[in-house]
Amino acid sequence: MDKFFQIFKIPELRRKIIFILAMLAIFRLASTIPLPGIDRARLAEFFASNQLLGLVSLFTGGTLQNFSVLLLGLGPYITGSIIMQLLTMIFPNLRELYMESGSEGRAKFNQFSRLLTVPLAALQSLGTVTLLRSQGIIAQLSFFDLMTLIITVTAGSLFLVWLGEIITEKGIGNGVSLLILAGIVSQLPTSVGQSLITFEPGQIFTYLIFAAVAVAVIAGVVIVSEGQRNIPVAFAKRVRGRRVYGGFSSHIPLRVNQAGVIPIIFALSILLFPGLIAQFLASSKIVWLAAGARATAAFLQQPFIYAGLYFLLVAVFTYFYTAVTFDPKSIADNVQKQGGYVPGIRPGEPTAAFLNQTLNRITLAGAVFLGLIAVLPIITQNALGIRTLTLGGTALLIVVSVILETMRQINAQLSLREYDKF
Repeated sequence: MDKFFQIFKIPELRRKIIFILAMLAIFRLASTIPLPGIDRARLAEFFASNQLLGLVSLFTGGTLQNFSVLLLGLGPYITGSIIMQLLTMIFPNLRELYMESGSEGRAKFNQFSRLLTVPLAALQSLGTVTLLRSQGIIAQLSFFDLMTLIITVTAGSLFLVWLGEIITEKGIGNGVSLLILAGIVSQLPTSVGQSLITFEPGQIFTYLIFAAVAVAVIAGVVIVSEGQRNIPVAFAKRVRGRRVYGGFSSHIPLRVNQAGVIPIIFALSILLFPGLIAQFLASSKIVWLAAGARATAAFLQQPFIYAGLYFLLVAVFTYFYTAVTFDPKSIADNVQKQGGYVPGIRPGEPTAAFLNQTLNRITLAGAVFLGLIAVLPIITQNALGIRTLTLGGTALLIVVSVILETMRQINAQLSLREYDKF
């Protein structure tokens, strides 16, 4: 509590906090500006009947469900960043630019991600409008109206990217993460309000169980997000001339949740695609095609089928993304070049094999954790029967991760100023 008040006593930190709050207010204000030509009642009914779109709308802060000018949120930018990271596995020059070129190379890499956001936002806006039009939610549009709509939605996504970068540059923490956090938190009052309206005295025990599960999940998310195994590394002493180098110990941190929320986003994209295609084809004039599309959509809407596929895809993508972002052979080579070694393990290939084996065991726990987090809303809704409140494990994971990272940066700022005073 003392540190909380200390933040506002330091003029520079106070200005940064106020600036962040102002930018988040602009984001929420822009998210309420609606696009024309939409049937609000049918749109709400469509999202209520589709679990996947409801989860996607959660990540956009409700802008998708409200059909605002910020329709897609930061989705295209996140997709573009993921695609760029995957391309580093294919193109060595791009990987070198991302990993070894310092701040200038990282700035160029981010610039490529921003450029990729434009076509992705245009394609996603076109797909969303086409889907809603096939459901009768949007009236038929002329070519000019359609292009105006796509340009407006694309500009809204780029505006959010710009807003996030401004927050990162002039505020504290990662601007994109803070915008996603604000979007998720903004849905909480609506959910609580709906629960209060539909509350019945006989459900009080159910709500108490829900609250206890929520506290346990938040504690588990914090523990797993902060959990890591430190692999000890020793450096032998080396004498060069009159100077002695080495002779100290360090460690290689292997995080339990090495992949973050990226596997959940991957799995959600894979699950979302066939469901949207099936709903789009359900209105086809070809009888067998429409029947097959309706059967596919009904199959994917079954809670336990959806939960099982979701869990499996999250686990698979956790291993995949961990393999992309963490290279045991490269780590082992760097440790060997610096004269280090893992005690009890020979340098070189044996060290790489040891790191790979250890990482696979840790990743198993992370994959199971992320899978359970992903299907948690389905489990709580079907077990407790509460439809107005959703214990979104994915949302909790994002919220907790962003808050912890922001707190670390604030503590670093406070420690720096305490050191200056000393």
